[in-house]
Amino acid sequence: MPNLQFKGKVFVQNHHLAVPFHELTPVKSKGLSATPSLHDNLIVQGDNLAALKALLPTYHGKVKCIYIDPPYNTGNEGWAYNDNVNSPMMRDWLGKTVDREDLTRHDKWCCMMLPRLKLLRELLRDDGAIFVSIDDNEVHRLRCLMDEVFGDENFVANVIWEKSDSPRMDAQFFSNRHDHILVYARDFERFSVNRKKYEEEEMPEHYDKLDEEGRAYYLKPLRAMGGQGETRAARPSLFYALEAPDGSEVWPKLQDGTDGAWRWRPAKAESEKSRIEWTKTKAGWAPYFRIYADESKGRPPETIWFHTEAGSNRTSSADLKEVFGEKVGFATPKPRRLLEKILQIATDKESIVLDSFAGSGTTAHAVLSLNKEDGGNRRFVLVETEDYADRITAERVRRVIKGVPSAKNESLKSGLGGTFSYFKLGKPMRQESLLDGSNLPDYEALAGYVFFTATGEEWNPKKMKRKDWFVGESRLYDVFLIYEPDVATLKDMALTLEIARKLPSVSGKNKLVFAPTKYLDQEFLDRLRITYCQLPFQIYKAVDGAANEPKASGKKP
Repeated sequence: MPNLQFKGKVFVQNHHLAVPFHELTPVKSKGLSATPSLHDNLIVQGDNLAALKALLPTYHGKVKCIYIDPPYNTGNEGWAYNDNVNSPMMRDWLGKTVDREDLTRHDKWCCMMLPRLKLLRELLRDDGAIFVSIDDNEVHRLRCLMDEVFGDENFVANVIWEKSDSPRMDAQFFSNRHDHILVYARDFERFSVNRKKYEEEEMPEHYDKLDEEGRAYYLKPLRAMGGQGETRAARPSLFYALEAPDGSEVWPKLQDGTDGAWRWRPAKAESEKSRIEWTKTKAGWAPYFRIYADESKGRPPETIWFHTEAGSNRTSSADLKEVFGEKVGFATPKPRRLLEKILQIATDKESIVLDSFAGSGTTAHAVLSLNKEDGGNRRFVLVETEDYADRITAERVRRVIKGVPSAKNESLKSGLGGTFSYFKLGKPMRQESLLDGSNLPDYEALAGYVFFTATGEEWNPKKMKRKDWFVGESRLYDVFLIYEPDVATLKDMALTLEIARKLPSVSGKNKLVFAPTKYLDQEFLDRLRITYCQLPFQIYKAVDGAANEPKASGKKP
């Protein structure tokens, strides 16, 4: 498969691996939860690349739907490249606004997007999908990047959204009224969409008949038609006689009089005979079968979304004004109906939805609105880099949850309900900070970090039993962390024989124990079925061995 080449690509291809894990620090006063939790609806303020990495221990492989609205790179957005990549050329890019005169603006945009797309892919469920809004400036480059990250075999659609509800009369050549939304599945074979049931819209004209109970249906010939499977030679088991209403035998025949085939096997034709309807023609009796509207999977989503169904730039501004009561100066919000349409297509009622370019918070608004409408329990995870994360993004969520008294929409007026937790991106968990005692992470942050890094599995803090040093259970191990975020305490902390013997056997698996040091030789570790990892040097040690290690039987040696 051809790959897109751009300046800096060699330095960013694996940059997401070098990004350190960061703590996520709760700010209770800015959320609407009694106890902040990473398993709540979530707004994270901070650099979205580092935030995505910090979310991996909790959300790896758990997100059903991702929607992002990255900079379109028009040259008028005022974004700057800020990833700390180890390259003199790219360090020279840092903090400089990307404008139309910047000859490397497309290279910078690709360097910004590639590591983020790689982390987003890691967060998706196997049956999940990502939707990315973009315009003509970068759609061709984005398509190449996503082919590379997600695989061209996982491309689903390029949706055309009519973003403008009227033409621009001052356009030089063409009045541009559309944006693109690229859709890629994590695994095309596992992905599916929710189809719109026919009872929710005008019935298609071909459902032109009603049965005795008033159910709409249409007729389809029972004889196989078209393709190589329509002949007796191709499908001999489907060549048999059916009994017509007058008792005569009817065999499947092609229009030229040669032997054909039925669509159904004899057993199915017998079990489904109530659906068979006979029609008398000049050539004799012909069997048809009923296809009912209420048994159909429904109408699949189309790739052109008009502003009347998905909203427009005008309605997105109106959405914000209804919440805030005035213009808030946000340049490019997306309409709530656009996000609701995506969620209706790609989520179920328990889905986790992620937006790492959260902007004005439309994704959260759409999740809460749809939950109110259908009784769902979808959760949102929003990441916003800019300083308006609290002033606009979170404030919008606070208002729609509590209610907007001046709103015309009754649901919004009374409040959509729900909670959310607000977190700020905290300190990086670097090895040197553990060595010199500066910026020590708290116990829970380090526990999630070592568990995910060593096992590659999601960490559930609810399973943690800190008094026993127990962090969680992975596929191969019971994982323990002997640690306190205090330099004086850490100096005297070690895996001793007394501690080792007291570690509980939670699942009967081998124990993976992280500690600053140990006072046990390998013979005792083997006898107690302990794999020891020193903090911070050997955090990755377990990963190397786990792939080839047989699953523990749970039996003692």
